[in-house]
Amino acid sequence: MTAYAELQVTTNFSFLEGASHPEELVRTAAALGHAGIAVTDRNTLAGAVRMHVAAKEAGLRLAVGARLDLHGGRSLLVYAADRPGYARLARLLTTGRRRAAKGGCRLGADDLLPDTGGLIAVALDAEPEWLGALRETFPGRLYVALRHLRRGDDAGRIARRAARAANLALPVVATGDVLYHSPARRPLQDVLTCIRTGCTIGTAGYRLEANAERHLKAADETARLFADHPRALDATVEILDRAGFSLDMLSYEYPEEILVPGETAQETLSRLVRERAAGKYPGGVPAKVAEALDEELAVIGELGYAPYFLTVHEIVDFARSRGILCQGRGSAANSAVCYCLGITALDPGRIDLLFARFISTERGEPPDIDVDFEHERRGEVIQHIYERYGRDRAGLTATVVRYRTRGAVRDVGKAMGLGRDAVSALAAAVRDRDGGDVDGVRLREAGPAPDGPHLRLILRLVRTLIGFPRHLSQHTGGFVIARHRLDELVPIENAAMAGRTVIQWDKDDIDALGILKVDILGLGMLTCIRRAFDLIVRHGGPALTLEGVPPEDPATYRMLCRADAVGVFQVESRAQMSMLPRLKPKTFYDLVIEVAIVRPGPIQGDMVHPYLRRREGREPVGFPKPELLPILVRTLGVPIFQEQAMRIAVVAAGFTFAEANGLRRAMATFRNNGDVAAFREKFVGGMVRNGYDADYAARCFSQVEGFGDYGFPESHAASFALLVYVSAWLKRRYPAAFAAALLNSQPMGFHAPAQIVRDAREHGVAVLPVDALRSEWDCTLEDGALRLGLNRVRGLAREDAACLVERRGGGVRDLGELQRRTGLGARVLERLAGADAFGSLGLDRRGALWRTARLESEPLPLFAGGEVRHEPETPLPAMVLGEHVAEDYRSHGLSLKRHPLALLRTRLAAGGVLPNARLADMADAAPVAVAGLVLSRQRPGSAKGIIFVTLEDETGIANLIVRERVFEAWRRPVLAARLLRAGGRLQREGRVTHIVAERFEDLTADLDRLGHGSVPVPARDFH
Repeated sequence: MTAYAELQVTTNFSFLEGASHPEELVRTAAALGHAGIAVTDRNTLAGAVRMHVAAKEAGLRLAVGARLDLHGGRSLLVYAADRPGYARLARLLTTGRRRAAKGGCRLGADDLLPDTGGLIAVALDAEPEWLGALRETFPGRLYVALRHLRRGDDAGRIARRAARAANLALPVVATGDVLYHSPARRPLQDVLTCIRTGCTIGTAGYRLEANAERHLKAADETARLFADHPRALDATVEILDRAGFSLDMLSYEYPEEILVPGETAQETLSRLVRERAAGKYPGGVPAKVAEALDEELAVIGELGYAPYFLTVHEIVDFARSRGILCQGRGSAANSAVCYCLGITALDPGRIDLLFARFISTERGEPPDIDVDFEHERRGEVIQHIYERYGRDRAGLTATVVRYRTRGAVRDVGKAMGLGRDAVSALAAAVRDRDGGDVDGVRLREAGPAPDGPHLRLILRLVRTLIGFPRHLSQHTGGFVIARHRLDELVPIENAAMAGRTVIQWDKDDIDALGILKVDILGLGMLTCIRRAFDLIVRHGGPALTLEGVPPEDPATYRMLCRADAVGVFQVESRAQMSMLPRLKPKTFYDLVIEVAIVRPGPIQGDMVHPYLRRREGREPVGFPKPELLPILVRTLGVPIFQEQAMRIAVVAAGFTFAEANGLRRAMATFRNNGDVAAFREKFVGGMVRNGYDADYAARCFSQVEGFGDYGFPESHAASFALLVYVSAWLKRRYPAAFAAALLNSQPMGFHAPAQIVRDAREHGVAVLPVDALRSEWDCTLEDGALRLGLNRVRGLAREDAACLVERRGGGVRDLGELQRRTGLGARVLERLAGADAFGSLGLDRRGALWRTARLESEPLPLFAGGEVRHEPETPLPAMVLGEHVAEDYRSHGLSLKRHPLALLRTRLAAGGVLPNARLADMADAAPVAVAGLVLSRQRPGSAKGIIFVTLEDETGIANLIVRERVFEAWRRPVLAARLLRAGGRLQREGRVTHIVAERFEDLTADLDRLGHGSVPVPARDFH
């Protein structure tokens, strides 16, 4: 059999050009018997790690390289022969990327000149002058590409290229210039070309490939194509042998800045931990904690991870020095070491998480620490990292933005020539879930016939495109920090955000290579908690910290058991608030369960109801086999957490630790690469062979699949549970400060400001309106009441508000004096008047608006001879209450005067609509009708097409369950209404009530008639 290696391979990480995943290309090359394969994406190494991992799994040799497109139209392939050569290639790509805007690369021939040692080049252009220059640049390491593309002129073109190469004594090499693994991908590649170039299939012309020959071919077929140039085939294996660099040769070293002279990193870490432990436990370190510290430090030392912990510690210390609230979480964060270092506020004595579960010599995994910072101040921490380590040594990891269903429909539809209206209708008819299919009935509604051949082709292309990488984006905060040049490890490029740079690999890539990162994340609740702490101190309360909030407060748990959780971190969603009265949390670990149980993993694995039944004593706690007892004992024999599912894979399904870790990594890419079947067979089959019931094994694997959508480990749940408890405690103990902090931290959470204010008033908080003479920018506390801030006024610039606060003094007599003092224009005053913010001047909304209009026409005193002449006052008709309420919603999204539904109650009652508060008195299965403002529409991926709608009236909340069949029948009112009437049957489970809705009516027109125009109601739509 002919020996051949394909050395010109474009993956789909040459965005919108390559039409196959790296894994598909590797598997096909291996099946065809290739000696090896190369990765040569255009000006990038973004797909190199995936190619590397796939090649290792397939036992196929890989040449790591890239295609360089130079200024002037010249191109060449460059492969790394060794580690120095790879470093030069990564630096070269960084140079080109940093010169260009996001996604671009600018390189010239001069950039190749300084040093090309360790690099092998293949010229794609054969002009003698260019080849001569390259021969000097790559002495003894230059080849000329011969490409057979079956275009009819291949023989003559190849002969001419070979002759030019021979004249310069240069070797030739055969390539297939591969764009996809199989000829079946040619239509998709054509569509990608159209998307990239902004044309349609009908107008693309010569931009499309002439045939479907840009696929991987068997070695024997390639040998026939290059029968006249056998040495070109031999050269493929020769280059493969010379390009001996492997990504396994990359070694990551921690930065030196964290080291203390005269101490090893381990010595520094041990000393700091002991010193900080003494501060954490002034009465002496408890024996259990001391034992944990000894064990953890020993494991950290054995694995050499001390520099990592020190790096995270330095970043957290910087944040604390600036007063930035932060909290660590992750597989290593919930440890005694991290608690003593201040990385987490979760006392290890509060929860029994075994460090060895997360870091051990068995697992061989790097530690994982995410640190959440106040979302408004995370940028300060990011800039600190750049300034401390430099942009050549620190970079954010990338996020691969992939096609999802609707995006694929839009792009493919346009490329295939559908008009704008048809594309929009088709996209609206498709469910936006990865791997999602389309529904024939909904397609008929959209317009195109579902059985038309053109549409069938479009949908087939869409299904293939789902999961394809679209472009690189900036990760939310994952940093890689290196001791030496990071751009010799991976190319660095500019992010879309000014002042940010990203590496070309994402978190899965660096995880696969064992490179450590630190996640610098933003969390709105930390901003809220810090603001609440500040307000409490400012108004005479105690100075609080995350770890200093009194633990295990019974009143706080009682509040949560009532699902009184508006604004509380993580448990304020409809699903969580339905779970709270059923789970009835009474301890901190109950909150850990609560955080994790309403997630795709436990829901898809059908673990939620068994856990609740066992918790309520309606089902005995049991374990399929004794070996699962230590894994599942704390969750009553039911797997809830991601760590448990991975541990079951090892103990029950026979996975090695490496295989279980591979399973964990593969979660996010199951649907993209089709590996789920292989894992399912090994997982379920292994459990069945080990004596487990097949149904139980299948449910366990369904849970694993659910973690692919959104995994939630126990370690993360524990850190989040602390913030659940702190935010709930603040809500219970300091409701005014907590509500003000929530309003000042928007946007965040599930509830709009109107619901936060309504909830605060229900908890006895007096809420005062926005007032131009009394409000600060932020919402504040005023004699125990919550004063709404100027930040609630839509369209009011912060600079204008600051000017108002600074210059208004102790008070003014009228609007004219206020304008003269502040210099604010009439437009600014008009916004304040429209928000009814001049009550302290005795002016209502209409009077203030009239007065601001008159200010524009009145002359200044200088031009009025020192005397201001006022027009006579004009009596104005009073605004009715409905108009005031409508204008309140328009100007600041809520009203303190009345709820809109209260003004419509008489009409609603005549139509048989009940107040939502009455639902608590209704019997199960009773027919009911309710109406309310639409607060949210949700369609969780685990809900089997069900939509959950939340309605609010003046008395409270009603939760609707809209089954898929009902939704299809009532689509328009369910999706479009701002005020919605729903009829159905009450469903009660304990204290939790829902309405299984069967019919709907859009009452938005009634709402808008209150204010003679559209009344905006901000709904949170996740459908």
